[in-house]
Amino acid sequence: MRAQFGMLFAALAAGACASGPDTPLGPPTVVSAPGEPAPAQARFYADCVAQAAGADTYDREPGADWLRFTCTDDPARRFYEGLAAWSEAIDSRLEDQGRSWRFTQKLERDPSGVDHCSTDGDGDYRCVVVLNVGEFLSWPGQVNAGQ
Repeated sequence: MRAQFGMLFAALAAGACASGPDTPLGPPTVVSAPGEPAPAQARFYADCVAQAAGADTYDREPGADWLRFTCTDDPARRFYEGLAAWSEAIDSRLEDQGRSWRFTQKLERDPSGVDHCSTDGDGDYRCVVVLNVGEFLSWPGQVNAGQ
């Protein structure tokens, strides 16, 4: 009985390893699932990234394949205000460095990789949207960015 149980366990374990979430089920495809309508808060991200791209206020997160888009003024104010109930609900707001901070995720350690907005309470609003863009960002090959 133990031998049968051991063989069954080994077979199940081997099967689980062979069919994990990273195991392709066939050749790659270029077919994407149809998109869904974006929720209202998507506008905060779109406006922030658009302003930052237009003003060249984006950079790379050190040691990561993430781009940080920093917006200010009205797009940042609207995003900051839009985060009020959410950051309260997830208890992810801070007062630090003379600013009030709101985050889109629970802040565990530091804001690395976390979208956030802040204000000095006197009309200076800033938001950072972090996009994980993948390994192409760190590829050492020569790229023509079309500028």
